[in-house]
Amino acid sequence: MSEIGLIGKKIGMTREFFKTGQSIPVTVLKVEKGRVIQLLDNEKRGYSAIQLGFGKIKNSKLSKSMKGYFSKKNTEAKKILKEFRVKNLNEYKEGNEFGIEIFKDTKFLDIKSKTIGKGFAGAMKRHNFGGLRASHGVSVSHRAHGSTGQNQDPGKVFKGKKMAGHMGDKIRTMQNLEIIKTDIENELIYLKGSIPGSKNTEVLMKKSVKNIKKLTIGEKIEIQEKSKKSKDKKK
Repeated sequence: MSEIGLIGKKIGMTREFFKTGQSIPVTVLKVEKGRVIQLLDNEKRGYSAIQLGFGKIKNSKLSKSMKGYFSKKNTEAKKILKEFRVKNLNEYKEGNEFGIEIFKDTKFLDIKSKTIGKGFAGAMKRHNFGGLRASHGVSVSHRAHGSTGQNQDPGKVFKGKKMAGHMGDKIRTMQNLEIIKTDIENELIYLKGSIPGSKNTEVLMKKSVKNIKKLTIGEKIEIQEKSKKSKDKKK
C-alpha cells in the first residue's frame, strides 16, 4: 500500500510537546480519503497503475465528458484524479477507499505542494543578489541585477538568466519529513517542520523514496530513558 499516496489540505502549524520537555514545530494536514476509480493495466497503457479520486465537487462544475465518466464508473464525482504506479494490481479493486491507515508503519513522508506566490519580484529578492554599491557614483541602480547580456558576440541574453520576474507559485517537493503523530478519527496527520504553501494548500503525501536509517524523535527519547534506567540500576 505504500506505493500509493494521499492528498491532504494544509490546516496550519502548531507545536507538540514530549515527555523530555522538547517542543517540536509541526504542520497539521487534513487528509482526504482516496477512492479507486480505475485500474490501469500493463496491456492497455504499458504500465500498471491505479487512478484515485479525492475531494467532492458539484455536478454543475463538471464537463459533460467527466459526468459520463463518473456515471460509467458508478461512483460519485471527485475533484482531483491522480494516478499512482503500482507493482501488483490484484491488491486493489474499483471502489476501495484508502485513508491515513496506509501510513501506519511509515516513519517518513515525501511532500509535494505549491509555494506561496509572491508576485513580481526583483533580482535581489528573487535570487538573493547583492545589488550594486550603495555609494560612490552609483545612481538609480542600487538594486539592479547588473549586466544581462554580452558585448557584440553572442549579443543576446541566454535562456535561464537570473532576472526579475514572477516569484513563488511553483510546485516544490520536501523529502523525509517525520510523522510526529496521526489522528485517525479526525483524519489529521502531524509532520515535523514546515511545508511549502499557504493555508488550505493541496498537499500530496507519499512514503519516503529514500531509505532512511535515522531515528525518529520518539525513538531517541526511548533510548534516553533506557540509558537513564540502566544508570540508576548501576547506582
